[in-house]
Amino acid sequence: MVAAALAARVDVALLDIEMPGMTGIEAAAALREALPWLKVVVRTTFGRPGYLRRAMEAGAAAFLVKDAPAAQLADAVRRVLAGERVIGPTLAAAALAEGADPLTEREREVLRAAADGSTNAEPALVPHLSQGTVRNYLSTAIQKLTARNRAEAVRIAREKGRL
Repeated sequence: MVAAALAARVDVALLDIEMPGMTGIEAAAALREALPWLKVVVRTTFGRPGYLRRAMEAGAAAFLVKDAPAAQLADAVRRVLAGERVIGPTLAAAALAEGADPLTEREREVLRAAADGSTNAEPALVPHLSQGTVRNYLSTAIQKLTARNRAEAVRIAREKGRL
């Protein structure tokens, strides 16, 4: 993706949250690191505050939901090229109402690994962490999300766009 953007000399990349090979959030971070002048616009059906926050942290300059009119997308591209950051108003309000993401990146990593139903005893879910450490991160994530168990924590985190 980075090579294609560099070869095409693009000024703006339009990404989705779900893409083949990597997520739009991962792609935004890779593009920001390799091509810092490139502006990233994320347009997705997943208008969730967690995705918004993570996309902006990864370097996206705009975040819009797909049901927004095409004119709004065109306006967002123009505004991004002028140096502004653009967020759909409904999503911005929802993100402010929800507050900060309570999960750390490590807690998200452990929840993603546990999402397939693995147990703590299975090679520690995350290769470089011990079983006890994985259990501690899962317990903390479950508490922060006010979930009853790991499956519910994964569901809540996904619904809020945190995974």
